Amino acid sequence: MANLRNLSVIEILLVEDSPSDAELTIETFNESKILNHIYVAEDGVEALDFLFRRGKYKDVPRPDLILLDLNLPKKNGREVLAEIKGDPELQTIPVVVLTTSAAEEDILRSYQLHANCYITKPVDFEQFTKIVKLISDFWFAAVRLPPPSV
Repeated sequence: MANLRNLSVIEILLVEDSPSDAELTIETFNESKILNHIYVAEDGVEALDFLFRRGKYKDVPRPDLILLDLNLPKKNGREVLAEIKGDPELQTIPVVVLTTSAAEEDILRSYQLHANCYITKPVDFEQFTKIVKLISDFWFAAVRLPPPSV
């Protein structure tokens, strides 16, 4: 049975400092059958400003899913993840760590900080596209997402 969330626009926050990875991710999500809107934060500080609706982000929607790179400027992904999962208003938003690191300590630390899953970015274009499609299919067709908070 299809997830009822598919009937509305899915809000996604992509926290990614690589313009080429961000562009490919956006293109792949836009090719899916899921209506989505992707916001991009290029560093950890910008991601937290978005999530806490500070400054120019005061009127942005709450994301339904966060795709988080670990290696970010200003504030790294681990710090961002810790703040998300430490905040009662944000902690229910699923966070997919999508990063180049395959280091065991990064994987372990991400799960200790309550990441919902950890995916190492493939370097191959086709594999990367396949992974993003799998993320879309899993999180928006198979999983029941928490209701957005008011």
